[in-house]
Amino acid sequence: MVHQSAPPVRKSGDQDHILANAARLFRRKGFEKVSLKEIAEACDMLPGSLYYRYHTKEALLVALMRRGVEVVTEEVEGAFASSNDPAEQLRLCINAHLRALVTDSDTVYVLLFEWRALRPEAREEIVALRDQYESFWTDIIETMIKQGVIQKNIDGRLLRLIGLGALNWVATWFDPNGEYALDAVGDLVWRVIMDGVIDNRLRA
Repeated sequence: MVHQSAPPVRKSGDQDHILANAARLFRRKGFEKVSLKEIAEACDMLPGSLYYRYHTKEALLVALMRRGVEVVTEEVEGAFASSNDPAEQLRLCINAHLRALVTDSDTVYVLLFEWRALRPEAREEIVALRDQYESFWTDIIETMIKQGVIQKNIDGRLLRLIGLGALNWVATWFDPNGEYALDAVGDLVWRVIMDGVIDNRLRA
């Protein structure tokens, strides 16, 4: 069962408060069925105050998606910098990605599943941000291949696509009150990768 996170209690009009409420409504009802007026009411704001910040619902969606990419990027880059061991860096980055996904699951859910609602120009911006984030994973994987940590015959791009796809799907089913701890999920993904693509000579 997907956990429905409650919006944080913040001052009316605060950007985080607005984005949290928008994400909750977009996730619950779908982007097309939510109006700016409804979001303003959820934020305890006058519609005109929200319109002043976000002239269109799409502008609000773009801001929400930007925030989602920023949060995930910061988490993963911080995790990467916390170790010098390539295999451990991979484990830490996997868990950091998952942590960012479920910390604000409404925002991430919208980021993953509502970007198709954007018009072409806005969609290009979000896709570019996504590609920029995924390029960080590309660099990690390609470096590990060059260092001989990952087997040379592994297709790094395919590993990235499959790996991120599996991690992102966790946001749709993970329940923080459920049977599995988040780190246990991340560590299992890491173990699958270790057993499947890491050079046998480097295993303990």
